[in-house]
This record gives sequence, structure tokens and C-alpha cells, in this order.
Amino acid sequence: MELSQDQEKALARLLAWYKDPARRPYITLGGYAGTGKTTLIAVLKGELASLNKALRVGFCSYTGKAAQNLKNKLKEAGALAARDSVSTIHGLIYTPLENEAGQIAGWARKEELERDLIVVDEASMVDGLIWADLCSYNIPIVAVGDHGQLPPIAGAFNLMQRPELLLTQIHRQAAGNPIIRVSEFARTSGLVPPERYGPGVVKYLKDDPDAQERTGELLEGWTPETLILCGYNTTRNRINQFVRAARGFEGARPASGDRVICLRNNHKKAVYNGMLGTVTRLARYNDDWYEAEIELDDRERPYDGLIYAPQFGAKTGVNFTKDRKLAMQGDLFDFGYALTVHKAQGGQARRVVMFEERFPKMDDDMWRRWLYTGVTRAEEELYLFG
Repeated sequence: MELSQDQEKALARLLAWYKDPARRPYITLGGYAGTGKTTLIAVLKGELASLNKALRVGFCSYTGKAAQNLKNKLKEAGALAARDSVSTIHGLIYTPLENEAGQIAGWARKEELERDLIVVDEASMVDGLIWADLCSYNIPIVAVGDHGQLPPIAGAFNLMQRPELLLTQIHRQAAGNPIIRVSEFARTSGLVPPERYGPGVVKYLKDDPDAQERTGELLEGWTPETLILCGYNTTRNRINQFVRAARGFEGARPASGDRVICLRNNHKKAVYNGMLGTVTRLARYNDDWYEAEIELDDRERPYDGLIYAPQFGAKTGVNFTKDRKLAMQGDLFDFGYALTVHKAQGGQARRVVMFEERFPKMDDDMWRRWLYTGVTRAEEELYLFG
């Protein structure tokens, strides 16, 4: 594969790091959308495999969708061997613990991993607890992420705050991609000009006569391959109810078949902030709780537990951190048709419908990161409403 100049430099440093007997436990690689992070990792894998024919690499990502995308790209590049693995981080390092009924009662960290190298994709999503568990195996780690995105919404831990290696040069193959072009406007100026950038990639202005009609069509045509993104929770709630009504759901209560999002990490249950899923079973437990089974996108086994009823459609998120009694009883979910950009980090969808909403307290840098993060969730189609 032909590498760009900054890819060549990064590859040389990655190889030098791995070969160094006194190497540091991990190294971080940051790169904008379209700079060829996965291409570089595929080439690195090939170089290392030529040095060690028995090399075993554990490729992993925060979400199942991102892990599948990574697997497809590595296969396409011929970089995967039978002894390598590609999974979510949780699938790599945790084992489910079942109760007598065959339900998952918790997750335990695996005693050891038979891996010579771990490559973590979408590393900006990794929190401090999971990172500590990853590092505990004393296996060298390459952490890869997009340093142009928003920082994690909670906590001070941020692997991509200052990556040691940087990719900034957009690949020739990616330069013609209309979504990459929009992302460059977002990242560099925070202003995406209204125009048609390509098939299914359009920026509308609010006062555009076609915008309102197109908005309705896109929201009514929601499918699980669609991400609807906005800034304000009030907008998110309004869109969620509109989409639910269009899909035939009545009232404000969740029901079987509803799309939901997890709003709070629960390491014991292995559900994490931003995980999306579909309700497959729901029953009232009491006034405040539902007994729920949720088919999660990022897990083979469904979630089974209590979820907090007052959160659905609430104007703000319930603070379980302050109310420990609530946190001990169950988990926090809400409708997941429309998401704030912060909640969508790490996720991707074939189609993204995005509403530009800037908070008054956002400085220019944070706005650019917000816009860029949202835009780069799109794989094929992007409809941006200014």
C-alpha cells in the first residue's frame, strides 16, 4: 500500500516502539477522518507479522458496529490472520457470569489474554476503568482515535487529548468523498456552506423552502440505519416523540419494539453510555421501574434488568451519581431515535440526519469539534440542517 508522508513517519515510530525491549506499555495514534488510520494499522500488522510469524493481535473497539467496520477494513487489506481476533473491548477482556436462570448477573475480567499486541480503535471512547483493565494484562497497546472529535462528556480521562503520533494528511482516495469534504469544513472553520456535496450529502439552511419538507420525510423514514443528531435535549425529546408517532407508538411510555439508548455506565452489567438497542420485552415492576429485555447492537446477549421509568421523555437526565440508592436498583435508558452528538460518539450509521444547535457557552473550538464529530458519524448519507 502507498503511504502518505505522515503515515510513513508514524509507521517508523510504531515499529521502533514495538521493537524496543524497554518500550512504554502503550502508544497513542491520532488521525482525522480520511487520513488512513486503519490503512496504517493494517500495514503495521503486516510488518510485525513478518518479524514474528506467530504474532497474535487483539483488535478491539468500544462499539460492536465500529468493531465490525474495523474487521471489514482489515480483511479487505489482507491484514487478518486466523489467530487474530476482532471484537468489542468488552468481548476481548470480560467474561459473562450467569445466574441459575441463565441470565447475565455480571461480567468478570479474564485472567489472561493470549495476545502479543492489542490495538484499540475509537480510543477516545475508552474510560479510565476499562483502560486500567486493558493495561493490567501487560500486553503492548496501540490506542487509535480521532483527535478532532469532542472529548469524553464525563470525567477527566481522555486518551486522545494529546496523541503521540498524528495523521493530518487526507488520503487521495478520501479527498473526493463528499462526507470527508464536509468534515473538513466543520473541523477547520465550523461553517459548512449550504450546497449539495454529492448523492445523499446535502447542507440545508433553515429558511430553505425545501428544508422543512425534507426534514419531515427523513424523520418519518427513520430506520435503525439512521442516526438523528442534535444539540439540545428538548430537540431530542421532540424528535423522539415525532418518530415514535410516525412508527405507530402511542403515548409517552416505552414499549416493545422501541429504540433505546443507555445513558449511564454499569460495568457489572456491561452496559455503557451511548449503547443503542431495541426493547424486546417490557413489563411494569413498580411505579418507577420497568423490567426490560433489550437487544443491544453491541452485544450478542441481551440486557436483562430494571430500567428507570421517569427517564423516558424527561427534559434532563436523572443524576444517578448523586442518588446512589437509585443507581443500585437498576439502569438508565431513554428513547434512542434522536441523540445528542455527545451520546453518538463512537457510533456510526449509513444515514445521518443532523441539526446544527450551538450552545451559548460553546467556544469556537468546541463548536468545531461538535460539528465535526456529528458529521463523521455518517457512512454514506448526510443531511445537515443549519
